[in-house]
Amino acid sequence: MRYEVFGGNFPAVTIHLERSESIYTQSGGMTWMSDGIKMDTNMKGGLLKGIGRMLSGDSLFMANYSATGNGQYITLASSFPGNIVTLDAAKGPYICQKSAFLCAESSVTLGIHTLPGLKSGLFGGGGFILQEVSGKGMVFLEIDGSVKEIDLAAGEKLKVNTGNVAAYEKRVKYSVEIVKGFSNILFGGEGLFLTTVEGPGKVWLQTMTLMSFAEKITPFMPFKKND
Repeated sequence: MRYEVFGGNFPAVTIHLERSESIYTQSGGMTWMSDGIKMDTNMKGGLLKGIGRMLSGDSLFMANYSATGNGQYITLASSFPGNIVTLDAAKGPYICQKSAFLCAESSVTLGIHTLPGLKSGLFGGGGFILQEVSGKGMVFLEIDGSVKEIDLAAGEKLKVNTGNVAAYEKRVKYSVEIVKGFSNILFGGEGLFLTTVEGPGKVWLQTMTLMSFAEKITPFMPFKKND
């Protein structure tokens, strides 16, 4: 399977499929496709797995696109300015933030990952339920803002602002800690909690989050006053 990521800060990916090759994405994720692509919408895995996907930020129904002949292609665009990250699921599993999944080959499994501990779920920036991708094949994730891949050595720790961890290998240790120092908490501007990731393993960090972006533009949004 060949693919091409393009579009700069408004990324999309065109995936080239030969006969019988297929990918799947959440319902409504397709942007354009050639005439020889067949679409089949289903719950992929049944109701329970569909509900799990909904809890992790994706749709109940998934759309499967398969090539009916050689030389076919399909294009999917990110829903937010940022980057598209490509992962080989066979080198995972990978844990991803909610709604990060864009599409994958049909041999890839999209599931859910529950964060251990009350503090990680409440204050880690992504909630208790994240996405987990495993199996074999290529996976495409949509990341907010710019992305930085860091390969952590065994025992190496990195402290990250809440919500800026976009994805990480499942072997990476993930935890949340309280910011130290009274003045840091009140005047540091970084919030009360920080996320800590510990190697070995790779992490993908994003420079922007949807929540922080919404907070920045909200003061400039026009609101209609009630008479």
